[in-house]
Amino acid sequence: MTNESYLYDDGIRLHLKLDTPEIDFDEERKTPLMILLHGLTGHMEERHIVALKDTCLSHGFSVLRADLYGHGKSGGAFRDHTLFKWLSNIMCITDFAKSFKWTDGLYLMGHSQGGYATLLAAGMRPDAYRAVIPLSPAISLEKGAKTGHAAGVCFDPDNVPDELPRPVTSPLSGNYIRALQMLDVEEAARRYRGPVLIVHGDADQTVPIQCAYDIAEVIKDCRLRIIPGDRHCYDYHLDQVLEAVGSFLDEMTQTGKRQ
Repeated sequence: MTNESYLYDDGIRLHLKLDTPEIDFDEERKTPLMILLHGLTGHMEERHIVALKDTCLSHGFSVLRADLYGHGKSGGAFRDHTLFKWLSNIMCITDFAKSFKWTDGLYLMGHSQGGYATLLAAGMRPDAYRAVIPLSPAISLEKGAKTGHAAGVCFDPDNVPDELPRPVTSPLSGNYIRALQMLDVEEAARRYRGPVLIVHGDADQTVPIQCAYDIAEVIKDCRLRIIPGDRHCYDYHLDQVLEAVGSFLDEMTQTGKRQ
């Protein structure tokens, strides 16, 4: 069952879809709830996002998908989005999800820039999420912003221009880079003590595979699943990604039952 709705974060309308497994909530049966995030230029109806939603449902999870600021059917201009605004969105969505009386714990999963934001949000609210799943997390954006090459653009990191032309999509505001320069994903990753699953393709040309190895080293409880021969959006072996996520979800729910 799918329920479409909108949520406002500081005047910006966020597009949400809540999918629930085929259960009877009138019997007060609870389900864990996965918050699922897309990446840069993405949206909630992308092939891999929908497949991940379906996998969560098949493993007994409800799923709350969101289009974040400047993306999909949500408000805000793409040019003006920053990770600060995305993190504000995620905090707002998390508060909304916590209001559901039928949830049996919150989980957070995101792809690419959404995976990077997942790690940052987990560090901001380490008590809010039972486990997090960063998929091909674009932590290279942070390093690139600080060294002068990010989002496919070269620039002077000490004199960021007010607008960054992008070779493929719409331009970005310089504030996108300025926000990235203020973030510290490694510190956020250290602050989160719950279980983490990172999935990354070793043929990813958008986010280098080394990023996954590097961030996994600073996470206290991390499982790293490398998908041989696959790219950033899992064009070849999405089934292996779904299997890794499904196995992790089963592990988390079984652990919860034993506690």
